[in-house]
Amino acid sequence: MARKTSNRRKLVMTVLAWSIGFLIFFPILWTIILSFKSEGDAIKTPLQVLSSHWTFESYALVQERSNYFRHFMNSVIISFGSVILALIIGIPSAWAMAFVPGKRTKDVLMWMLSTKMMPAVGVLIPIYLMFRDWGLLDTRTGLIIVLCLMNLPIVIWMLYTYFKEIPSEILEAARMDGAGLRSEILYVLTPMAVPGIASTLLLNVILSWNEAFWTLNLTAAKAAPLTAFIAAYSSPEGLFYAKLSAASTLAIAPILILGWFSQKQLVRGLTFGAVK
Repeated sequence: MARKTSNRRKLVMTVLAWSIGFLIFFPILWTIILSFKSEGDAIKTPLQVLSSHWTFESYALVQERSNYFRHFMNSVIISFGSVILALIIGIPSAWAMAFVPGKRTKDVLMWMLSTKMMPAVGVLIPIYLMFRDWGLLDTRTGLIIVLCLMNLPIVIWMLYTYFKEIPSEILEAARMDGAGLRSEILYVLTPMAVPGIASTLLLNVILSWNEAFWTLNLTAAKAAPLTAFIAAYSSPEGLFYAKLSAASTLAIAPILILGWFSQKQLVRGLTFGAVK
């Protein structure tokens, strides 16, 4: 009886999980379907859309109108550049908070986390004026700096959590063997926290890749990433559903592929230290 109940519960939970997953993924699936339709077919009813002719016309028009690969390279450089810069700052910071905590360490961590609660529009004007005066508007460097600052609290919090799971005795043994601070971080701590660092990098790359507010307000053409590439297909004349869907599919495809191939690393890193 217990096994029968357990199997029934497992079946119900499996069906429920797949249903929730399908509901979450359905908007993406529908966007991909619309990207293979003409503008006339894209505004029809769902059944008419599915039965209409499939075409690559929207992709050809999008590539003809916009340079996808330029926007793609901007997204790659900005996303990975901002996260790598955040890791360079975050690893020593998290090390200090995890292994040399002070009286105000928890207060500093909470203050850093509280900065994520402030609406981005609240600091848009001062950052815009500073970037204008420093010549950083519509540059990759400017976006790398601002996205690094936006994601730095998350980077430090995640790394701090991973570092706290590493036994301090290992670092003490390294110090007894003559390891200095630099060697301790580079050759002892960092290799042990590779899963955590990898998941931190991947998660924050996804956040930077999807960032739209700062990329739309601080760029115009030269450094515009894929978020600006998508926004170009929303105009006062209306929405071009097929072209917008094609642009969106091209923009999300790289990050979907990255997430698919790195899902094991993400899960391993996000659950690092959860099971002892």
